[in-house]
Amino acid sequence: MGVAFVTGASSGMGREFVRVLAARSDVDEVWVVARRIERLEALAAEIPVPTRVIAADLSCGEGLAAIRMALEESNPQVTYLVNAAGLGKVGSYATISPTDVTSMIDVNCAAAVLLTQTVVPYMVRGSHILEVVSCASFLPLPHLNVYAASKAFMQSYTRGLRWELHGTGICATAVCPFWVRTEFVEVAQRTGGAKDVRHFPFTQRPRTVVRRALLANRLHLAVACCGVVSLLLRVTGKFIPWCVDIAGWEVLRRA
Repeated sequence: MGVAFVTGASSGMGREFVRVLAARSDVDEVWVVARRIERLEALAAEIPVPTRVIAADLSCGEGLAAIRMALEESNPQVTYLVNAAGLGKVGSYATISPTDVTSMIDVNCAAAVLLTQTVVPYMVRGSHILEVVSCASFLPLPHLNVYAASKAFMQSYTRGLRWELHGTGICATAVCPFWVRTEFVEVAQRTGGAKDVRHFPFTQRPRTVVRRALLANRLHLAVACCGVVSLLLRVTGKFIPWCVDIAGWEVLRRA
């Protein structure tokens, strides 16, 4: 039985990954994880394969413990692991609360790594890991600083994980799109620095990003940019000094 295990499945990229994976021939069941159980149940009702709903807050130990217990009880063969749970907040050191800072680090970094370590033992040769990162991982972004730094951590972690998995037949890819049309912006602007980033241009459809991410993973790519803008940011982050890139970001966010 091939299981697709998706976190952050109640909205945005996670929900779209569930919809796309549920239609694949190598997926017999989907496990969906998020805090909002009513959204998970609504999603489960619309997809064509059996679905296991796990309501869990990944920022706390209890949520991860519940997932670990469910895996131990069922001993599934996980074909896909998609870590799409994430949190971002717009603002500076002066406007983002300590609680939001802690939550971003806990969810984007600690929970993603611990969840991956928990699920990998249930994966087999030919399985796929997609860590939903962001093109924000390519360079520092003032006023999205903690978010960008947490995503840089996850890009680095995923690259290293690929080498640790060498010989297992399991492929890990860091998914690094530009802005995607999800609830991210609305949630991210619920801070004292809501207007620090005023525009979110060149947004992509979630389904487009998901399909390109899955293709990149099947091609064994370390990073899936999923679009031209993200690819350009990746290239400029490598060859142009960060001080120049950051100055360009400052112009864009204030425009």
